[in-house]
Amino acid sequence: MDLPVAWSLLLLATAVWNVVIWPPFLKRVRNDDRSRDGAGKATPFLRVHTILIGISLTLAAAVGILGILTLA
Repeated sequence: MDLPVAWSLLLLATAVWNVVIWPPFLKRVRNDDRSRDGAGKATPFLRVHTILIGISLTLAAAVGILGILTLA
């Protein structure tokens, strides 16, 4: 296998990994008791995890696009 193709496939695998892993984790975070206070408002625990997961999914999209572009 050509090295640039291998790198492209690694980028695509990384993107797929992130898209598969993070959404179920967000679901677990949202269902966690630490996500809401007594009044039902979002806690810093939920906000921070939501931001981190959003960044990870944005990076996954960028890495996936880069993987596709480098294969072309």
